Amino acid sequence: MTRQRSSPHSPVAAADTVRPDPLPFHRPWIDEEEIAEVADTLRSGWLTMGPKTLRFEEAFAAYVGARHAVAVSSATAGLHLAVDALDLAPGDEVITSPYTFTATAAVVLHAGARPVFADVLADTLTIDPAEVARRITPRTRAILPVHMAGLPCAMDELLAIADRHRLAVIDDAAHALPARWGDRMIGTLGDLTVFSFYAGKNITTGEGGMITTAREDFAARLRTRRLHGISRDAWKRYSTQGSWYYEVESPGFKYNMTDINAALGLHQLRKADRFHALRARYAALYRTGLADLDEIQLPAEPEGVQHAWHLFVIRLRPGRLRIDRDAFVEALRARNIGTSVHFIPLHLQPYYRRAFGYTPDDFPRATAAYRGALSLPLYPRMSEDDVHDVIDAVRRIVQENRR
Repeated sequence: MTRQRSSPHSPVAAADTVRPDPLPFHRPWIDEEEIAEVADTLRSGWLTMGPKTLRFEEAFAAYVGARHAVAVSSATAGLHLAVDALDLAPGDEVITSPYTFTATAAVVLHAGARPVFADVLADTLTIDPAEVARRITPRTRAILPVHMAGLPCAMDELLAIADRHRLAVIDDAAHALPARWGDRMIGTLGDLTVFSFYAGKNITTGEGGMITTAREDFAARLRTRRLHGISRDAWKRYSTQGSWYYEVESPGFKYNMTDINAALGLHQLRKADRFHALRARYAALYRTGLADLDEIQLPAEPEGVQHAWHLFVIRLRPGRLRIDRDAFVEALRARNIGTSVHFIPLHLQPYYRRAFGYTPDDFPRATAAYRGALSLPLYPRMSEDDVHDVIDAVRRIVQENRR
């Protein structure tokens, strides 16, 4: 059936139809080559970290242009290892964004330090360099910027601040493959950068993450501490090249990737540019199809950067509609359109309110953005018809609920 489309610049409402089948918020793209590679891993008998993990690390480092890439079991594990590499002491501080998932700040707490939030820029939802500079104290050890939705933070300013105060920079790049700041890939700018390969990310290994760094000392430490603090070739103990003897060099963690996960990653990485091209195309369709709706603020796309388009976050402008964000989400669900909300800022979460006494007014731009934000489906497995279904549904809901 051919669906009626509304012109992106027409005030005429879209046809009041509901998709016959639900459009999920995300669905991974897995082909036969991933399945065959996983099957080969299972048949090989080497299921945990091994040769395919090393191949994936080498391929990933080459892709982003990093000297070292260290594969881990999740981006959360990667962030914890990255923060741990700084040898933080009690009372040390790490400045980060409240507009992120809880793992970003939780790993700082696990390391015995304190996360210090700096508000976001109203247009990009990335951390405001001026707010970062304002929160630096003698106890500040690092800046942990979050490349929100795949849009790089203002890295020139953040790196200059870090250099001026001799601070480390750890990029939370869970959304940011393959993003660029100028002509440089995210993954080559900070001291340590952490990517996510969770099921909903731009490439997936099911669960998994990667840490990139230019520093040999960091890379060596990461490789040791991801596997119990045992010497860096501990994974070889049960191979023909290995030995039963081992030494524990530090109290490490169990954060290694497995060859099963890496088998997926090897083929997903080869498709990263193709996936990104589709995400960028669908983001452009959204921008064109929703551009004339004054009730909606579209995501920023500054010049000089490559947006990874992990998420397409729109925001309802206050006072323009008779319904709020939650009702808008439900209206899309009723039209078989899956959505999500990114994120509930950390200063609004019960733990951070109790532990640090935060109120909504402490970070007003993050609070205001959250109250109107929702993420539309954006992934390569969608079709252009799917994108137009979302556009039509959004337009219809806006037109039905204008003040």
